[in-house]
Amino acid sequence: MKLRFIMPLFLILILSGCMYPDERKAENKIPYEDQLDSVQKVVEQFQDEKDGILPIKTRDQDTPIYIKYPIDFSQIVPNYLSSPPGNSFESGGIFQYVLIDVETDPTVKLVDLRIAEKIREIKIRLQAHKYPPFKEALADNVYSVDFSQLGYKSEPYVESPFSHNNLSFVMDGKGEIYVDYISDLYQVLKDSNESYQNGDNIINILTKDSPFVPAYSLPYTVDENNEPIYMAK
Repeated sequence: MKLRFIMPLFLILILSGCMYPDERKAENKIPYEDQLDSVQKVVEQFQDEKDGILPIKTRDQDTPIYIKYPIDFSQIVPNYLSSPPGNSFESGGIFQYVLIDVETDPTVKLVDLRIAEKIREIKIRLQAHKYPPFKEALADNVYSVDFSQLGYKSEPYVESPFSHNNLSFVMDGKGEIYVDYISDLYQVLKDSNESYQNGDNIINILTKDSPFVPAYSLPYTVDENNEPIYMAK
């Protein structure tokens, strides 16, 4: 069972780095719109001048889509940009700059690396367990986690980059850990006039009006009431 956690843990370590400084400047935790805009313009300029090539790091094909295309600032600094944004991981910040929609409309977004840190912490504890500590089935191949078996006195959570509410974690049948964005999706659907069909993967709706991506997410769809449910994998 331990081997199942090695590759996902390795990917998180690559993306987030092993440790952050204990003290971070407050401004390095803010997703400034002007910094996103400047990086977006640079990415577009780079793509135009490099015959469609994007300044991204290479990741395996099976890397989850929202962390699959991290921007490689070494390709654009200093020729296109004087330095990476102050809130980027490369400059000591807490955000990884990534691209989504790379085939159609490459768009700069952010991954909050505090989420990656928390998942890394949970995965380290999971390595000591022969079997995943399932608690109860929430849907087909989706389970809550018995965190008491991992030594937690209370269930861990992360702050949503979308709603700032606390988000819990869920697990699939292979023992992979995911952030549960179902409450964020419920709120977005409630406030939206858009309807979806059962079978549509709706997780991308969180990116439409936000600088962030829902990293480490399961796929979600809707039920007959247009409310979010877990999509069978």
